[in-house]
Amino acid sequence: MVNSISKTVQNLIDEDLSLQDALQRDYANYSAIARMLLPKVKEATNNDANLESVITSVKRAKANYTILQGKITRVVAGSGLNIRTDMAKVSVEKTKKSLEQIRKTLATFSGEFLQVIEGNSVVTLISDLSSFNKISAIFGKNDVVDQKQNLATVIIRSPDEITSTPGCVQAFYNAVSRRHINIEETMSCYTETIIVLAMEDVSKAFAALTDLITEARRKTA
Repeated sequence: MVNSISKTVQNLIDEDLSLQDALQRDYANYSAIARMLLPKVKEATNNDANLESVITSVKRAKANYTILQGKITRVVAGSGLNIRTDMAKVSVEKTKKSLEQIRKTLATFSGEFLQVIEGNSVVTLISDLSSFNKISAIFGKNDVVDQKQNLATVIIRSPDEITSTPGCVQAFYNAVSRRHINIEETMSCYTETIIVLAMEDVSKAFAALTDLITEARRKTA
């Protein structure tokens, strides 16, 4: 039954980003979390759980959200942030014609920023807003799957070790998602991790990532 209680507590925390953030950043009150979860745990375990067993399970669950460990901590501590506002994206069906148009655009592009993400059936182009109209105009209306403006990019530049250290990118994504921020698009380019999100969320994302990097630097000081 102990395993059942622990599993139930883990599942409940996995569904709550706020609790995950509290446990990761070490400001969680275990007793308060346990009291909040207790009714649901009792329901799931046929009333066999008690407060002490739930508190123990919450403490065990904390280990799953402690992202900053070992080499990950050093890589995150050595990372820096750069923000680009006034961005936009257009997604088009991946066809021979659209790929040819994209190749021509890349050959002549003179804007400040252009990223291309190629999937199995869709290709997405992310650019600065000043280039957006020019880029989107090369595609027919029937080819466009989606397009958005008022976006921003957060570019995380990390040490070379990120390329051989599993878990670093996950740490960045978790920091953003636990602030309930939707990631529109994401990609990596060698040591840079690029996150695209709505302009209205960029300050929250910057704060979340700054907190993560600051915590990592504190641990490696």
